[in-house]
Amino acid sequence: MVAVGIPVAAMVILMAVFSGFDELIRQMYRDFDPDFLVRPAEGKVFDVVALDAEKIGALEEVKGVSFVLEDSAVLEYYGRQTTATILGVDTLSAGAIVGQGIAYELGIRQGFTEQLKFYAPRRGSYSALLPLSSFSAAEAPVTGVFVLDAETDGEYVIVPLEFAQGLFDYEKRASGLAVRLETGAGEKRLKAEVANIAGEDFQVLTREEQKASMYRIMKLEKWGIFFIGLLVLLIASFSIVGSLIMLIIDKRAGIDTLEAMGASTGMVRSVFVRQGMMIGAIGALGGLVLGVLVCGAQQIFGLVPMPGGTFLIESYPVRMRIEDIAVICVAFVAVVWIITTFTVRATIKK
Repeated sequence: MVAVGIPVAAMVILMAVFSGFDELIRQMYRDFDPDFLVRPAEGKVFDVVALDAEKIGALEEVKGVSFVLEDSAVLEYYGRQTTATILGVDTLSAGAIVGQGIAYELGIRQGFTEQLKFYAPRRGSYSALLPLSSFSAAEAPVTGVFVLDAETDGEYVIVPLEFAQGLFDYEKRASGLAVRLETGAGEKRLKAEVANIAGEDFQVLTREEQKASMYRIMKLEKWGIFFIGLLVLLIASFSIVGSLIMLIIDKRAGIDTLEAMGASTGMVRSVFVRQGMMIGAIGALGGLVLGVLVCGAQQIFGLVPMPGGTFLIESYPVRMRIEDIAVICVAFVAVVWIITTFTVRATIKK
């Protein structure tokens, strides 16, 4: 029972940790990525009048919309330079909000008053004789620093949309329309409505579709850990084999008595199959209880801290999901039933 219970507890804990990280990452990106991103089906930018943003914003359960323009530029601050992705959005302050990674790289500190310089290549031909004329330049004050994750903090600078349009020479054009939904809104229904308003020239991407590769990798990692745990459970379940074989040998006289009284081989086998399933079930139940208790203690007390102190949280996040526990239970029942059935059939002949 212990040999079965420990792997079950480990699977519950590991799945809860991966679900906790999944929820944490989704929450982090929920603050930065829109619920829907409407972008052109072909090309990079589009004329803002080609998309009825007001009609989309007037939909029920839509909290707000914003045209966005995203492109790359070179930044300069007190002689330091770096490249960054510039994200222009509606209704923002007149300055630039930089990621913490970029702020560190450029040496941006509170009290520094020099303007942040932006350089972007002009669209069109490049002049080898006058290379500076091939770049457009603009300046903006740094009005804030945001912190999200290392990748985003070291890549993005948020500026007003009109500033980005002027820098990249995309007057009255945008690369997408960001849509924010109310909490608990019907995502599938609203996606269909937004797509209907946008028309065939645009595509509507959900938050998961915007970062499809990242979320796909997260799911693969989670289920990879699940199958590794299942393999451990499979190996541990072979301990039931030894127990059943010894039990059958010990009860050989009783088996002969049952057969003499008219019991069929199938009936005798079923007795030992149920015995093996009971051994596994008690062990698995104990493992589930242990796993849930450990996860609950981690949620309340944060027993296991994150190493290094470089993450946004102090301890490992855990989130127990009913569907994860259900999958573990189904997998366990299948594994133990197969092992028990084959063991009993191989030991008790007709």
